Amino acid sequence: MATASGAPPAAMDEKARRTRDLLASFYNTEPSAASAAGAAAPASLARSSPAAAPASPLDSINSTSFDPEIYMNVLVQQSNLEGLLQRHVKMAAEIKNLDTDLQMLVYENYNKFISATDTIKRMKTNIVGMEAGMDQLLSKITSVQSKSDTVNTSLFDKRENIEKLHRTRNLLRKVQFIYDLPTRLNKCIKTEAYGDAVRFFTGAKPIFEAYGDTSFQDCKRASEEAMDLVIQHLQAKLYSDSEPIEARAEAVVLLKQLNFPVDNLKSNLLEKLEDCLLNLQNEPTQASISDISKTFRAYLIIFPDSERRLIELAQALFSNRYETIRESLKKRIPSTDLLAMLRSLWEDATAIDEVIPEAALPAFSLETTRDIIRQHIATAFLHLQNEISDTLVRTHSTSNEKLEESQLQTAMDTSKMKVSQGCIDLLQEFHHLIDGNAELLVKLRDLIIDWVQEGFQDFFQKLDRHFHVLSGRSKSFPKESSALDSVQIDKVPTVLVLMLAQLCVYIEQTTIPKVTEELASSFSGGGSRSYEYGPPFVPGEICRLYRSSGEKFLHHYINMKTQKISKLLNKRFTTPVWIKHKEPREVNMFVDLLLLEFNGVVSEVKQILPGQIRRHRHSDSTGSTTSSRSNPMREDMLNRSNTHRARSQFLENHLAKLFEQKMEIFTKVEYTQESVISTVLKLCLKSLQEFVRLQTFNRSGFQQIQLDMEFLKSSLKEFVDDEAAISFLLKEVNSAAHERCLDPIPLEPPILDKLINAKLAKIKEQNPNMQ
Repeated sequence: MATASGAPPAAMDEKARRTRDLLASFYNTEPSAASAAGAAAPASLARSSPAAAPASPLDSINSTSFDPEIYMNVLVQQSNLEGLLQRHVKMAAEIKNLDTDLQMLVYENYNKFISATDTIKRMKTNIVGMEAGMDQLLSKITSVQSKSDTVNTSLFDKRENIEKLHRTRNLLRKVQFIYDLPTRLNKCIKTEAYGDAVRFFTGAKPIFEAYGDTSFQDCKRASEEAMDLVIQHLQAKLYSDSEPIEARAEAVVLLKQLNFPVDNLKSNLLEKLEDCLLNLQNEPTQASISDISKTFRAYLIIFPDSERRLIELAQALFSNRYETIRESLKKRIPSTDLLAMLRSLWEDATAIDEVIPEAALPAFSLETTRDIIRQHIATAFLHLQNEISDTLVRTHSTSNEKLEESQLQTAMDTSKMKVSQGCIDLLQEFHHLIDGNAELLVKLRDLIIDWVQEGFQDFFQKLDRHFHVLSGRSKSFPKESSALDSVQIDKVPTVLVLMLAQLCVYIEQTTIPKVTEELASSFSGGGSRSYEYGPPFVPGEICRLYRSSGEKFLHHYINMKTQKISKLLNKRFTTPVWIKHKEPREVNMFVDLLLLEFNGVVSEVKQILPGQIRRHRHSDSTGSTTSSRSNPMREDMLNRSNTHRARSQFLENHLAKLFEQKMEIFTKVEYTQESVISTVLKLCLKSLQEFVRLQTFNRSGFQQIQLDMEFLKSSLKEFVDDEAAISFLLKEVNSAAHERCLDPIPLEPPILDKLINAKLAKIKEQNPNMQ
């Protein structure tokens, strides 16, 4: 069963159609053609379709042929009670909405009608009396026009006479000017007012061309003679070096106005300009740049085809001035002075660019300034590296002489200060490059930050390589050879290597953290570096590099000292014939030399390395306090002079070793005095043991070794605290000599003590101040 409610679009069309009909009925017009056409279209479609059903009366409620009785009958027949109630509710709502819409339409149109009525009333009020005023105005205008015609008619003859007299007066003035022209030109020549002379002559030239051969022949001749003199003066000014460029350019303009051929003067004038630019390179001033700017502008006006040559001159001028700054960078200059020069050049380039923009001087200046600042940063790092190297080299040059007390410590402190304070001073210098708000610095700020960070990364890496060159561990590069002229790599002093080791520790623990903190606070940002290259400054990488280098230098120092002492020991054990050695009378001289070398090591280490962090104890480096001397049984066997027991001692020593705990002799080397000194001593004693094993001893030779080792045992106590390790190594030397001896009978303890006491007394006699 069909209902009154259809699809939403159909309902909206129906509502719009009803609204249009209401408006049409309100304005007493026919219904809209669109509504009629819309109503007729379904009807025609219904007629054209044979299968279509006839139009339902329920759909014709908005048409003009609506019949209420038929509508109600059909509605009652087709709808049940519930459908009728729904139709009633819907229709009541539609009626209410239509009433509301109609009321709003009436109110809106009523207000418009009232407003239109008030407007019409005001217009009528304002127009009243206007017609009379317009008539009065027209009569007055007519009266004025008639009086004006009367005045023009009465004055017509007089006006023509006045105009004729005025023309005559002007002609007389011109004639008088022509006659006075030679006098005027001579006055201008005397006062050097050549511009006025050219202006006067060019103004009179048309008259001379027309009447110069008749009435004004004498005036023309005198004027031309005066102008010839003017041309000579202008040419003289043009070629005079004392005249400013602007005055010479003005002379060219005046000659051009006189139709003088100035093209042949262009090359000469450009040469003058080029000479002036060369002088400007030596003494650039703001006034001279202003003059050059004005001259360029005048040249472009005088010689329009000289633009390319002017561009070349301008570019050559700034190229040479920037090259002068590059030359000055070879000597380290403050950043403030460099910025002042670059800022002046930038301002000059901007001033010239206003005249010759085709030269692209600001772009050229920006690119060149970028290269100069980068070179300045690199040069500053190179100077700092050379200063650090010079400080270390000076230490080397004095290390071959006798060192005074604390001299090495002072040199070490100076080197540390040079590295640390040098980096801080560089940061303060570079801060001027990004601190200004000038246009030039703002454009380069990110690049400068990246260059500074990259510079520190590269500086620390190059400084590390330079340290390796100074230590003799690697060959020098060609660029570094000049800084190492006074250093013979094959004769590098050991103290320099030790200083480099400690300096690496200082750089890792102090300098790099300080530089990192300053970079983070003052040079953060940047970002112009490509992402794939990573951050410009990596402090962790630099710390690892210097930690590794410091360890290498420390081991290199220990090896150098050990090799030097080992050469001494090798000479001592290879020179004599131990199989024919005489009975020992005193401690051998080589022991004094060995102790002297140990004293040198101790002196260097104590002045450069810090004090020990942890002192070695007797039980730190040994698993047991048991030794060959602490064993009463072994002491008893050594004291026996019986030949049978002495010969059987070799077997007993080996048996004793089997029951002794393994002693850890060589531990990790630390950056302390105790660690380095003990490591050198242990290595030297180990070398001594190996040299002993290569020899064959008689009884006297073995006893000499026993005496020397016993004296060393008491003498080496003052160098290190690890007495157990030293005693163990000295015992190993004795054991090696015992093994290589043909008749290993040791000295009796009383004789041994007597010889040692005699040596100590002799030493005390030679050094009374020694306790």
